[in-house]
Amino acid sequence: MALVIDTFTALRPGSPVRPGGNAGGMSLFKALGHPMVARLAQALVARLASLGPVAVVDAHGQAVPFAALYPLDGVELASLYVQQSEEIGHSRLGLVAHPITGLRADRPETVLVASFDAERMVAAVRALVGPDPLVLSFDDLRLPADMLANPRLYLDPLNFATNFALFRDSEGLHTRVTSANYWGLHGAKAPRLFLALHDEAGNSLAQWTEELPVAGGGFTIDSAEVRTRFGLDAFTGSLFIHALGAAGHDVVKYALDLYGAEASALTCSHDANAWPADLYAGLPAPAPGEQVLLWIQNSHPVAIPDGGVGLNAMGSDEVVWLEGEIPAFGTRAVDVGALLPNLAWPDQVEVQAGRYFVRPRYEITDAKGRRHMAHANVERTDLKPDPDLPGLGAIMGKGYIMPLPVLPLADFASLGLPTPMTTAQTELPISVSLIDASGQTVAEHFMGRLARSASVPVDVDAWLAEAALQLPSGFGHLEFRYDFRDGGSGDGWLHALGRYTQRSSGHRADTSFGAHIYNTALVYKDEPQSYNGKPPGLTTRLFLRLGPTYETLCHLIYPASLPWHDASSTRLELKDGTGRTVATEQVAIPCGGSVHLRMRTLFGVAALAAAGANAYVVVDDRTCRLFGFHGLIDGDRAFCLDHMFGF
Repeated sequence: MALVIDTFTALRPGSPVRPGGNAGGMSLFKALGHPMVARLAQALVARLASLGPVAVVDAHGQAVPFAALYPLDGVELASLYVQQSEEIGHSRLGLVAHPITGLRADRPETVLVASFDAERMVAAVRALVGPDPLVLSFDDLRLPADMLANPRLYLDPLNFATNFALFRDSEGLHTRVTSANYWGLHGAKAPRLFLALHDEAGNSLAQWTEELPVAGGGFTIDSAEVRTRFGLDAFTGSLFIHALGAAGHDVVKYALDLYGAEASALTCSHDANAWPADLYAGLPAPAPGEQVLLWIQNSHPVAIPDGGVGLNAMGSDEVVWLEGEIPAFGTRAVDVGALLPNLAWPDQVEVQAGRYFVRPRYEITDAKGRRHMAHANVERTDLKPDPDLPGLGAIMGKGYIMPLPVLPLADFASLGLPTPMTTAQTELPISVSLIDASGQTVAEHFMGRLARSASVPVDVDAWLAEAALQLPSGFGHLEFRYDFRDGGSGDGWLHALGRYTQRSSGHRADTSFGAHIYNTALVYKDEPQSYNGKPPGLTTRLFLRLGPTYETLCHLIYPASLPWHDASSTRLELKDGTGRTVATEQVAIPCGGSVHLRMRTLFGVAALAAAGANAYVVVDDRTCRLFGFHGLIDGDRAFCLDHMFGF
């Protein structure tokens, strides 16, 4: 059974539910499940258990999520009262709901007002029961006021700008979380970070607060520094990150890099989505000689029960359920091949997650010990086929585009794999285009109406060889798009995985993302999306992290559903750790084309050195929406790659 909590919501009232973006989801489960709150909530449950019969006033629907995270098995629940008359007679917590006015006659001795910001509700209860009964509320679980962006509205999403990172410092590996104080750019006065580190068993290793730099300043959380600061042994676990005093964005966005003494350990991943989902997909099965580990980070103060999480082949109903509990805030590496031994790349795996953990990472290690890490994606459960999509091309041109880089062919092999990403997708009617950096379409291929269980990769090397074609620029990108020439249906949540292999080393990287409508002034539902504000999203502001020792690469794509500006006006700003601009370079990307950049070549070694520690690059364009990928490269020995984030 899935955990009974609501985890994501619409970006604005009345809009379609769209996970991710700049919205961090529902705030109630974050308020209840915060590591600092867990001890208080457990103490509240223990106190309730010692008090005899308890009446619950659940005016705002917060009692059931609380009980999901803090089971009330030892509490004698005597009665339940609701404020909305429409809810009278409904059942929750094993009780039938009575009108709150019934408190006057029932006169319970102990009342739990299951709400935050409960002052008015407590006053209403007192008016009904008088001064004698003990009245408790969730306000006993509040974080200190100085941790809140808006103390007057406790469940304001900006009070809970949180996320989790897979964090480890062991076996010659260390981790770096890199981001910038973008909240300051949106008006946050003095934001800072609360951090809580848990080991694999969920034990608390450290809790601390860090000041953030000035608005726009970069910051890094390095596992080696954390380990030294707190005198820790080697660890693998979960880092909880809470941006205090946030403004503009209620999501903690970051780049996650994993380094090691050996070049084969160089790998990276994008931030996790800030809320747990029912399902994840885009998890590849292992190729021969590989091990694929799925890293599950329990994101709650309650254990994931035995059989609470499962894996199945995409398109199959046969689920293999994990044995044994995963402790509260614990982390477990699950060997995908051991659970599903009959699957092999390019087969895909669906994760039955039950809302227990945020978007998970997977880590692939090949027979030569080379490793790379990437993330699965949220599989939507709320979408249905959109009957308007087949006719959308008449006004939206290409419509939804899922772009993936084709890295420089001399150095890399590039592959794209469509990945089902909603429960409504019984098929994927799609085409793929191979597009040169100049924007010239070199080749197109109708992939057909792919079955949900199908895994059909597009190998760029093989495609070019079979068609006797070349990319004139030597690099470019793939575009996956809906194609209804033979019928079929779609829901607007088209995803694909990109897999890249460095020819010299055999080192690999995966990245994945979903389709959007790009660069048209005409809006369809919430597309084209904007990094900040309402659609259409016709500007770009991307974060490009810089590696401390490795060269940084950047692949920018200018997708366009309809013809837009002939070329982009893209500015790359090198920022130092205080957010000050050290150097600026301008590039023009042809409409429908791409550019591949190396930061040492673009800015020069001297400028990068002058930028110093915690430097980063902002990709800024006021004319169009770009889609970007960034990575690190260690000469011809190793590299990593994932998509960028905007703020």
